[in-house]
Amino acid sequence: MSTAEYRLRPVGRVESPLTDPATAPKQGDEGAPESWLVFAPEVAPALHDLRPGTEALVMTWLDRARRDVLTVHPRGDTSRPETGVFSTRSPHRPNPIGLHRVRLLAIDGLRVRVADLEALDGTPVLDVKPVLGDPTER
Repeated sequence: MSTAEYRLRPVGRVESPLTDPATAPKQGDEGAPESWLVFAPEVAPALHDLRPGTEALVMTWLDRARRDVLTVHPRGDTSRPETGVFSTRSPHRPNPIGLHRVRLLAIDGLRVRVADLEALDGTPVLDVKPVLGDPTER
């Protein structure tokens, strides 16, 4: 393995009523409240052409996750056998990058309101990418 280090620079943060990992939904479609993605002013041009009603993939840095976890009981259910973390959606992993499929609800300057985001309040946002359907959109 390479010993190179890589740096990620957050482009924004999540504003959400979710503050407790123990009570937050495990997935966005399991009752996640609407929340906001709040972007840094220097990335404002990157928000150009985002449209309400579209779907996007939001990458986050799960800053409260453990990085030393390699096996987990899926969904925290100890009645299920332990499995490798790479075969789960656990936030605890060597590089705790969150991947969230969300629906854009509204755009207000540097703030984007989204549905189906289970990230906690204050979670750093790394990137946003559109969900592609038709191959001609690529």
